[in-house]
Amino acid sequence: MTTTPDLSTLTGDYTVDPAHTTIGFTARHAMVTNVKGKFLDFTGTLHLDGTDPSRSTASLDITMDSLDTGSPDRDGHLKSSDFFNTGEYPTMTFRSTKAESLGGDDYRITGDLSILGTTKPLTIDLEFNGAAKDPFGNERVGFEGKAEIKRSEWGLTWNAALETGGVLVSDKIKLNFDISAIRQA
Repeated sequence: MTTTPDLSTLTGDYTVDPAHTTIGFTARHAMVTNVKGKFLDFTGTLHLDGTDPSRSTASLDITMDSLDTGSPDRDGHLKSSDFFNTGEYPTMTFRSTKAESLGGDDYRITGDLSILGTTKPLTIDLEFNGAAKDPFGNERVGFEGKAEIKRSEWGLTWNAALETGGVLVSDKIKLNFDISAIRQA
């Protein structure tokens, strides 16, 4: 059962639970459809300060070879030097630099996103989904978030022109986060 506790009781350190978390993305393909993907291997930590959310922090380390779009051929192309060059840049990272409450269950976290050796700011809007104790005694919190980036700002510029105009892969990428994190003892 999800409860809405006094936020001050949530203050503490949490580890992102990869079995119950999704870090995904959506890109427009061939100007007509969306291709969705996710990362299967990542680690993350949160420090929540329920009394002063501005003192909360987050970090994520994502293994780029764990990329999965449901198509092995497409995944192989995305891992190649045309895109993520996972042999040279095996990890994408996010380190928060600022957290803020927007009122109600809405929060915003800003930080540094590093892809291909390039680090740029990223702002993620989050909704607090609640806190609960699971059947195994773990204290959990959940957040759902979204952000948009222009992949070209991180050096992801490969593309192909279409006969009908436009390009094969959009520059705008939508990121989505469904995060479940377990409080550390």
